[in-house]
Amino acid sequence: MLGRTICVALALGVASAFTPSRWVPTRSAVTMGAAAPTMSKFERLQARWKGEPRSVDESKAGFGYDAFEAGLGDTSCAFARGDVIQGKVVQYEYQGALVDIGAKSAAFMPLREAALIPDGDVATAVAIDETRDFQIISDEDENGQLLVSIRRLEFQNAWDKVLASQVEDKAFDGEVIGVNRGGAIVNVHGLRAFLPGSHLCGAVPSEDIIGQTFRLKFLEVNQETNKLVVSNRRAVVEDQMRELSRGDVVQGVVKAIKPYGAFVEIAGMSGLLHISQISYDRIEDLSSVVELNSLIKCMIIDHDKVNGRIALSTKTLEPEPGDMLKDPKMVFEKAEETAAKYHERMEAERRAREEAAKDIVMGLGEDLETPFSASSDLEQILSSEPAAEAETPTEE
Repeated sequence: MLGRTICVALALGVASAFTPSRWVPTRSAVTMGAAAPTMSKFERLQARWKGEPRSVDESKAGFGYDAFEAGLGDTSCAFARGDVIQGKVVQYEYQGALVDIGAKSAAFMPLREAALIPDGDVATAVAIDETRDFQIISDEDENGQLLVSIRRLEFQNAWDKVLASQVEDKAFDGEVIGVNRGGAIVNVHGLRAFLPGSHLCGAVPSEDIIGQTFRLKFLEVNQETNKLVVSNRRAVVEDQMRELSRGDVVQGVVKAIKPYGAFVEIAGMSGLLHISQISYDRIEDLSSVVELNSLIKCMIIDHDKVNGRIALSTKTLEPEPGDMLKDPKMVFEKAEETAAKYHERMEAERRAREEAAKDIVMGLGEDLETPFSASSDLEQILSSEPAAEAETPTEE
């Protein structure tokens, strides 16, 4: 308490206030023959309105003049740019607020430094009498006033959270706060991150998505260049991939048709239906079998969870070969039933392969247990040759 009081008193020059005195011209001073001193306007007001000298009760202060004077030499009230100090909001000002940090004058916090994302009103960022940490962002001006900031501290804290989230590589929620030609701007822990339009699933970067929250994962994080790039597609694909497995029957929309197959969007993911996987019969014109923007059912035959790729098939859903060319609607209606039969057939084939492999292994084991003697086999061959020659008829 003493150190803080000393700083304030030293700056304001209130040390003299402990021994208040005023100069009051007396009649004798005027009538002694000497010229009356010229008084300034301030001195005249001071002489008239300052009032009677006041006595000071040192016991109530908790320290005396000697302790105060000794403390002046031991106490430093210097503040440096970049210091983090604790302050108390004491008053709202135009485009900012005054903060008591123990300096000779209250520090000023501009509105732009009140929050990481200012909303135009300093009262929403800080409350009167609120005590918290501030960062000094300037040197003292001619009036001894400093500039302080909350935004600088929150900016560093936000980057610490982002770097920690990047290491964990977990999905998080982000709110869209703006859009541009290339994508959307998302609020991530108070920082502005870019969401490319190509990485936005189930929506387009328009004014309609402002205020919406999307599931995101980081694509690029660079604190030195203050660059943040996020992806909604990566988060969606990884979440969906956990629930998908080979053999599942899924429903999707045909988004593109190429000479080699069709791309089907399934829950925000893009899967390839190769032309060889559409039907057991040969396909001459793919567009006549699969229409653009049509709703189809497919079976997942393979997937790459790392890259988010899915391989699809409809020929595994055909009750009879060629049904996709004859009646695709019937194929989709019986998709689950046909898939169940397909799984049963695959399971039977798997068991048959296991039995065949087991028989081969058992046969190899029996051959290894049979004793083998090269000498006895050679003797048997030689002894059988004369008998064979005897049975051979001779020509006369």
